[in-house]
Parts: sequence; C-alpha cells; structure tokens
Amino acid sequence: MITEVTGVRVGHVTDRAAITGCTVVLLPPDTVASGEVRGGAPATRELSLLAPERMVEHIDAVVLSGGSAFGLAAADGVMAWCEEHGRGFPTSAGRVPIVVGLSLFDLGVGDPSVRPTAADGYRAAELADDRPVELGLVGAGTGARVDKWRGPDQARFAGLGGAVHRDGELVVAALVAVNAAGSIDDGATAAGVRAGTVRPAETGDPFANTTIGVVVTNAALDKQGCSLAAQSGHDGFARALVPSHLRTDGDALVVAATGHVDAELDWVRTLVAVVVEDAIKSTGGQPRGRVADQ
Repeated sequence: MITEVTGVRVGHVTDRAAITGCTVVLLPPDTVASGEVRGGAPATRELSLLAPERMVEHIDAVVLSGGSAFGLAAADGVMAWCEEHGRGFPTSAGRVPIVVGLSLFDLGVGDPSVRPTAADGYRAAELADDRPVELGLVGAGTGARVDKWRGPDQARFAGLGGAVHRDGELVVAALVAVNAAGSIDDGATAAGVRAGTVRPAETGDPFANTTIGVVVTNAALDKQGCSLAAQSGHDGFARALVPSHLRTDGDALVVAATGHVDAELDWVRTLVAVVVEDAIKSTGGQPRGRVADQ
C-alpha cells in the first residue's frame, strides 16, 4: 500500500448514505511533487502550482474527494489541520500549507446535495495513519463507478484501488479512485473495440466521470522528474481503462517523491505506469447496486 513509503499517512471519511467521501494523503516534510491532467473535465485545486517552472517545491498533502468541484472544499479542512501542526510553505506572515485537491463526479449516485466538506477533510487528516489503507467503496472511491460509456444500465461501482512495487530499497505506490466513463480492461474490451463488437451507448451522463489518484515514491526526484513520472502514470490509465482520457473524463494524477533513495528516473517512470495500471485493475469493478449493499 501507499503507506509502505515511510512517512506517508492516509485517512478516509465515508458517507455511505449519500454515497460520497474523501481520502487524505499526508506526506512527510520536504516531499516534492508534480502532476498531470488529461481528459477534458477536471476538478482540481493547486495543481498548477506543481508545474516544474513554479516556485514552490514541496507539498504537504493530497486530497482525493467526491462531490465534483464542490468536493474541493475538503482541502480547506486539511489546510487547517496542517496549519495547526506547523506544516506549510514559510512566508513572512507564517506558513501556508500546500494542499492539492482532486475531485471526481459522484453526484448522480447518491444525494447530490451532500458533498465532502472542510470538516470532512479535517476529520480525514485527523484519522490518517500509516497502517495498510482500506480500499474499495470507501473515502473518495465511495461513489466511483465505471462502464458508463456502455449506458446507465451497465454502470457498476469500482471504488478506490491501490498497488505497490518494490525494487530493493525503491518503493513506488499508487492510490487511485476509479470513476471512469470507460471499462476496466482485461483485454476483452480492447479486443471487442478492435472487432467492432463493443461500442459506446448512445445515451449516458457525459459529466459523471473522472479518475483521480496519487503516486508516492521514496525516490529522489525533482519537480521535473515528478512531472515526467506523472505523464508516465497516465500510461497506466490508458492500459487499464478502455477508453480513457475522454473529453468527459477529468483524469488527474499527482506524483510525489520523498527523496530517500537514489533511482534512475526512467526506471521510476516505468514503475509508476505499472503501479497505476495495477491500482486501477485492483478495483475489478464491483457488482452493480448501491454502495450500502456492497
């Protein structure tokens, strides 16, 4: 799990009645990060700050949440928690926590009037620890579904997936909330597309998608390296989801590096693509039905 990287802690808040939630990934001091968005409908906060040419190098936390753009409010609570604990970018007026938010659209599966709030983000940060991360229909993955491109009757829950790869001292781990228009592919979907037997439905919700995630490694990478690794992470999206990166998806990925192990960048990028693919496929696609039945 992602908590196998030393210093990383994860906490969830799950609302099973409203079918939404948030997941907070707290990162150790001096963690470097960058990110990449593909697909046409992202909901993000502070992601542009992670561009390699921007000034701020380090990040304090990543918040994955449901609730679409409303759910970005969960990051406010994590900022408050980080401020209370002395985390943040030093300025003349005090520390400003650097908290990146990524949200997915789950408003159509539960109560759309209930979305993750600042209080939920704060609570998830309080609950964060370094134990193995609970996966499935929890936190940001509570209302996450796949197969929506086949029509509303085919959509099924996927949830929050995770994977880790070790190579000696090097650790690369991913946590991904899988809410894609496309299908988690075991080879059959891509084969059906090639054969012309699998096609998208004529109806569906074009705004109900977005797969979001965070990769953490103990490799020593700068922001440029993290940016390139995030690009490679999207290769994992494309391997696991058919189709992926549509105009109606808001696929976004953050890669964070704690800097404890020297590693060759292109090898890290290779492992990032693998763990993202494995994290997405680990969800498997849950049986159709309400979250409370899972």
